[in-house]
Amino acid sequence: MSKQTFLKGTFILVMAGLITRILGFINRIVVARIMGQEGVGLYMMAVPTLLLTITLTQLGLPVAISKLVAEAEAMGDKRKVKRILVVSLSITIILSIIFTSGMILLAPFLAKTMLTDARTYYPLIAISPIVPIVAISAVLRGYFQGMQNMRPSAYSQVIEQVVRITLVAVLTKAFLPYGIEFAAAGAMFSVVLGELASLVYMITMFKLKKRVKVRRNFFKQLAKGKETFQSLMAVALPTTGSRLIGSLSYFFEPIAVAQSLAIAGIATSIATKQYGELAGFAVPLLFLPTFITYSISTSLVPAISEAKAQKKYILIEHRLQQAMRLALISGGISFVVLYVFAVPIMDLMYNAPKVAVYVEVLAPFFIFLYFQGPLQATLQALELAKAAMINSLIGAVVRILAIFALTSRPDLGIMGAALALGLGIVLVTLLHFATVVKAIGFSIYIRDYAKAILIIIISGIAGHQLYTNVFTSFNLLGNTILAISSTVIIYSVFLLLFNLIKRKEVLLIPVIGKPLALLIPKNKK
Repeated sequence: MSKQTFLKGTFILVMAGLITRILGFINRIVVARIMGQEGVGLYMMAVPTLLLTITLTQLGLPVAISKLVAEAEAMGDKRKVKRILVVSLSITIILSIIFTSGMILLAPFLAKTMLTDARTYYPLIAISPIVPIVAISAVLRGYFQGMQNMRPSAYSQVIEQVVRITLVAVLTKAFLPYGIEFAAAGAMFSVVLGELASLVYMITMFKLKKRVKVRRNFFKQLAKGKETFQSLMAVALPTTGSRLIGSLSYFFEPIAVAQSLAIAGIATSIATKQYGELAGFAVPLLFLPTFITYSISTSLVPAISEAKAQKKYILIEHRLQQAMRLALISGGISFVVLYVFAVPIMDLMYNAPKVAVYVEVLAPFFIFLYFQGPLQATLQALELAKAAMINSLIGAVVRILAIFALTSRPDLGIMGAALALGLGIVLVTLLHFATVVKAIGFSIYIRDYAKAILIIIISGIAGHQLYTNVFTSFNLLGNTILAISSTVIIYSVFLLLFNLIKRKEVLLIPVIGKPLALLIPKNKK
């Protein structure tokens, strides 16, 4: 099985993430065009319940598996690797049966009482079969990541999105004549089929590349798995706590928003539409760049765990410094593009330029989100998942309280929910950072951050001028693409000039990596 370095593994995941996010947005555009804002609102109201159920089923095992497998591999203990897989699969299969059944039985209550829209029942039922599929996929993905082989995880993401986008238009259109709630259910079922295709691929790759035979002496290994179970739970439970807190807050978010907007005197249909605009249009766009930091975080857990097992403490800080710098670079260009080009992007994607105001308001807050993933991954790898869970709990409580306080005000309305989201992101990131600094004495290179801020300002000004004054002879699509492309090029050139991108990182880029690396002196590593 091929093992990649931290940077190479991250790059593979980034490329897969880029492809899947692009396909995902095409998927969202198709769904939005077919179902409209109200249909998207129904779809998005069902998603938090799904994420909560998946979080409970996975029990934080993917991160725990990745960490423990990396440590076992560093020590050359193949028997422990097998036991980790046996125990993990047993846990997830049992939990999948329990929570899938619970999701189906509770769907009527959730739809009518909690979400205040009975039509969400159909999307909830349509998505329920995905739970065991995602749970088993997560175990296999955690295994491959622990082996520091990111290719299966990367390719499975692409397969899932390709299958989903192939089927979503067909299923949505087929069910639309019966009502938008059935169209939303069709869109949900396309997600199930995409995840199923991804699981089939993961199982195939595991059989082709496996170094352990899971089925041989399965129950014998399971009987000896008490210590492994305890080790998994030591990492998994706090990690689940963090994710459960996030999923619970996400689950209660549409409920809090709906109730708060009702207090503000806004009708149910209008509230559903407004929530669809914020949660279905604006927020996914803001989350688009997080595939980069997610990729960094995924590679970071086994990399730091391996370094910790081998007592290479200097390497731990070096990996974190790399991760934070890459998060800074990706977060900077994300902010520039989303803030400067919010209106044309929302106009082109959803024919909803007025929704851009949410993107403009939230873009500065989301810079902090791009740092949050690597920081949390570091805490998990250092066995500080409990501290990360507490930080997430504080942020979630503040976020939900802020939604009630701000969204119920008629002068703010749905914008109050947007501000509450931003407040929660900033708070959790700062708490994570304080915890990491306390744990390992992390150094901050002020000069690099000052350079990044300067590059962001220059690129933002350049992008605005290019869009408003230079490419005006083109249509909206041409103007936007040319202005964004030029802005990214300007940003990238300044990164190279200020040495915020290192030579070995540039060399990882296919085709153009070597020519670009010539711009960076060899002594600047």
